[in-house]
Amino acid sequence: MPDHDLLRSTLREQWHLVPAEISALPGGLLSHGWDVTAGGERFVARLAEPAARQPVEAGLAAAEHLRSTGIEAGEPVRTLAGGLTADTPYGAMAVLRRAPGRTLDGRDPIDQQFWGDRLGAVHRTLQTFHHPGLRRWNLLDAGAPHLAVEPWLREAVAGAVTAMTRLSVTDRLTYGVLHGDPAPEIFLVDPATGRAGLLDCGASGTGPLLYDVAAAVVYAGGPDTAAELLDGYLAASPVDEGELHAALPVMLRFRWAVQADWAARRLVTGEGDGNREVLRRAQAALVAEADPR
Repeated sequence: MPDHDLLRSTLREQWHLVPAEISALPGGLLSHGWDVTAGGERFVARLAEPAARQPVEAGLAAAEHLRSTGIEAGEPVRTLAGGLTADTPYGAMAVLRRAPGRTLDGRDPIDQQFWGDRLGAVHRTLQTFHHPGLRRWNLLDAGAPHLAVEPWLREAVAGAVTAMTRLSVTDRLTYGVLHGDPAPEIFLVDPATGRAGLLDCGASGTGPLLYDVAAAVVYAGGPDTAAELLDGYLAASPVDEGELHAALPVMLRFRWAVQADWAARRLVTGEGDGNREVLRRAQAALVAEADPR
């Protein structure tokens, strides 16, 4: 992950922004984010892996689409050269002008209602959104070499992939544009107006919308502590209650497998901090999901 000196130089050279303050944003699995104050305004800087440049730009275009429909979202800021992203040694960086409001607390019932409602509204609004940078839904590779980092991992991932494949074949799922990593810290509510929105739109690709819901439920602490999140989502989304209850357990198992795969990749490349703990929590969840008794 880049240090603040690289962030400052990139923001200055690519966006002509001189940060007065930079603080890391919590949460997020697939990218790193920072809250940046510059010139009296607040921005979000988002950094994704080098191969994710096109999906990042798809997410910025999705944010612009959401804004055009009245959904509050961060406003993409183009580089001095007119691009949506800038290359850095660590990946593709994007900057958005921060939407007003505070980030949500994923364990607070009222905030969960805002969270679920905005995720559902985003899913519904992006049903008509298309972009060449959107990735197609792609299951994990259970034969990947990095899964050898723990003896239990390959079998657990293979089981989650098998269950996901079976669900995709046997059940009718609602597909659309996924955020990919809808942590509560991505979503906002403005106390002055009561309006809710989001910092940015990951738009990681297209796939079953309930994958995003499963990711949010994991952030909320699990199904037992996510009732308000799910109620808010069902009220605003294109997914019905029957689909949600039938498919969510399999989606939760698959999301934990994604987190385990992500952590294993980073352990193999030497990024040990925190990834062993992610694997430990994923192992416990995958065992429970595979054998709910």
